[in-house]
Amino acid sequence: MIRKMIGGVVGAGFALGTASTAFAQAAMIKAPTVAQQATMVNKGDTTWMLVSSVLVLMMSIPGLALFYGGLVRTKNMLSVLMQVFMIVSIAGLLWATYGYSLAFTGGSPFIGGFGKALMAGVTSGTFSATFSNNVYIPELSYFVFQMTFAMITPALFIGSFAERIKFTPLMLFVVLWSTFVYYPVAHMVWYWAGPDFLADAPTDAGFLYAKGALDFAGGTVVHINAGIAGLVGCLLLGKRLGYGKEATPPHSLTMTMIGASLLWVGWFGFNAGSNLESNGVAAVAFVNTMLATCAAAVSWAVIEQIVHGKPSMLGAASGAVAGLVAITPASGYGAPMTSIVLGLVVSPLCFYFVSTVKNKFKYDDTLDVFGVHCIGGITGALATGIVASPALGGQGVIDYTKFPSVAAPAYDIAAQLVIQLEAVLITLAWSGIGTAVIWFVLDKTLGMRISEEGEREGLDIADHGERAYNY
Repeated sequence: MIRKMIGGVVGAGFALGTASTAFAQAAMIKAPTVAQQATMVNKGDTTWMLVSSVLVLMMSIPGLALFYGGLVRTKNMLSVLMQVFMIVSIAGLLWATYGYSLAFTGGSPFIGGFGKALMAGVTSGTFSATFSNNVYIPELSYFVFQMTFAMITPALFIGSFAERIKFTPLMLFVVLWSTFVYYPVAHMVWYWAGPDFLADAPTDAGFLYAKGALDFAGGTVVHINAGIAGLVGCLLLGKRLGYGKEATPPHSLTMTMIGASLLWVGWFGFNAGSNLESNGVAAVAFVNTMLATCAAAVSWAVIEQIVHGKPSMLGAASGAVAGLVAITPASGYGAPMTSIVLGLVVSPLCFYFVSTVKNKFKYDDTLDVFGVHCIGGITGALATGIVASPALGGQGVIDYTKFPSVAAPAYDIAAQLVIQLEAVLITLAWSGIGTAVIWFVLDKTLGMRISEEGEREGLDIADHGERAYNY
């Protein structure tokens, strides 16, 4: 009797749910006006986006600044802090001036236009689409969230050529790199018309988005983009004085651990915030981020125990960052168990590049930006094509060419892997070539490298006339 009653309630609930869904779909508004979008904003989503923006800012300052700063020698600590601090500031101004417009307005598949330059038309009364039909967030909340991504990406690559680069040319490089490399890649990967408009405007999307490339929170846009730029920069700049002959140990692994921990905490805004809504998929991204990072930290420590006989704090922090990088593009697509596998796999790959490959080719990537961010980003970008499969517990993909949007009927791992590989190669080529051209021009006009005397003295004094520590 009880079983029949439960069955009846469930059946009635299913019938009511089906009717409610049909009614909701019938009530959905295709291509809503701005006034209609205003009624589709949820305060919880808005709050989550603003909190996520704060968390991502914390990743740059103080997180990344302390992580990198602790890894350099004492005489260069302040220079790293200053570089990160000013890159964040400059990137924010660029974003408001024209960066947001170039990245997130229509125009071509490769770059947007200047329709929102100087934040024209971006007010408290305009809105940005999320990944759900008829769900919007205030455009200013999206604007500032994406600003924090534009801030941290160029700050990442300074680790490759730390301790030997001049400050002012570096800042000019950041301006040009953001303009000609970051904004186009962000546009190609992330720009689209939105779920309420794409069905009627199927070509209003970035080049890689239109191809179906999956990048939930920045595997290509942030990590591969910055990682290959760092490698090109360190190769063109040359090795530090005494590289391979003099010991250059980190001056404060305590600060590096604090920085890595702040990165870990802030990364929840980075990944879960990229869902743009405070819902179940944001929770998926949050949990996947946590588990992949735990697995990668443990994996790196185990590798060091096997190879060196002792696990190090530097290794644990590097593993955690490698896990965070790898799960970034997959965070909203994968499942908890596949995220653990991804974390376990990425650390051995990154460890191999920062030790064996780096030593073999003898390039001076000071803080292993290429080995961790680029290799970790490539690993994550390709793995996304696998872990997103519903057959492995993944979220699958949504078909936004229909209104209302529906789950895609089938998921082909092999086909998605091809698309992911194409996105990786295009990002590597765009950023690598763009970085080389910009670097060459600035090096020939202003000179990118500090003088030998300045390098020996340390960038803190040579560039800034200050010391990080006065005892």
